[in-house]
Amino acid sequence: MTPRELDEDDVRIRPKRSSRPRTKDRPDYSAAELARIIAVDRGRSAALIENTRVVVTAMKARELGKKSVVVGDIVRIVGDTSGKVDTLARIVAVEPRINELTRTVEDDAGMERMIVANVDQIGIVLAAANPEPRHGFVDRALVVAFDQRIKPLIIMTKCDLADPTEFLASYKDLDVESIQIQRGGDLTDLRKALAGKRSVLLGHSGVGKSTLVNALVEKANRATGDVNDVTGRGRHTSSSAIALELNDKSGWIIDTPGVRSFGLAHVERDRVIGAFREFAEAIEHCPRNCSHDEEECALNSMITDPISLARLANLRGLLREGKLNP
Repeated sequence: MTPRELDEDDVRIRPKRSSRPRTKDRPDYSAAELARIIAVDRGRSAALIENTRVVVTAMKARELGKKSVVVGDIVRIVGDTSGKVDTLARIVAVEPRINELTRTVEDDAGMERMIVANVDQIGIVLAAANPEPRHGFVDRALVVAFDQRIKPLIIMTKCDLADPTEFLASYKDLDVESIQIQRGGDLTDLRKALAGKRSVLLGHSGVGKSTLVNALVEKANRATGDVNDVTGRGRHTSSSAIALELNDKSGWIIDTPGVRSFGLAHVERDRVIGAFREFAEAIEHCPRNCSHDEEECALNSMITDPISLARLANLRGLLREGKLNP
């Protein structure tokens, strides 16, 4: 058998995938509606439209890639922004953030996780007892607050169980405001401190964050929990961050899930040191490239009172560990 000769029918030409030429131009969303993210849950976000004050459900557009959207973000939205049931809008851009509240998550091998963005104030919530307050947690929260230029506010709950004066004395030289609250007590001072601000409440489970939110926000219905008698730690009740408007419409609070670790491995060493402002003058006398944890460190001779020594131990612990757990 002789081989057949090839002709033009044997040549196949692959058709073009598209007749439209590719372009690097992207849609212009500068006129899209502005909104603020008030909740994020399983890929969908609740966003408050700036002009209409309507809350819409939206999903992140594919072109945003891996860029995260968190509570507090200012975004641009297209699509159905009526807020009607079963409608879905699209988040097409995230505006530059003023600040970010992030923490390093131990369970995720040092991965940085953002909690909220664009806030005016961090309410560091602790209980005077049950569970016992921890200086380590406060110090870590203050590092992030000072680094991101967010005003810190220490909120002590359950003050009917114990006197927090000695605990709070550690922060008197930092010009950090503190408020003491008894269970079922008057919240006037706290309301004044929250007025006109977007405040995020940060604290361990069981310290009373959700109880405060329910008292400050009508129909908030945040689940409350108790403290485990065995571990001394609170049980998780809130599962996601959510922004809620105060009863008198004077401001917003963001309730976050109770955290059991607040790592700072993502914060640069110098920024951690800068959060301990009371040591700034003494540090000027340290030798060049001082680690602040050596015999020649000026802090050894210039810091003598018990409260400052305790703070210095916390600073050195943070610098030594690298991974900063409470």
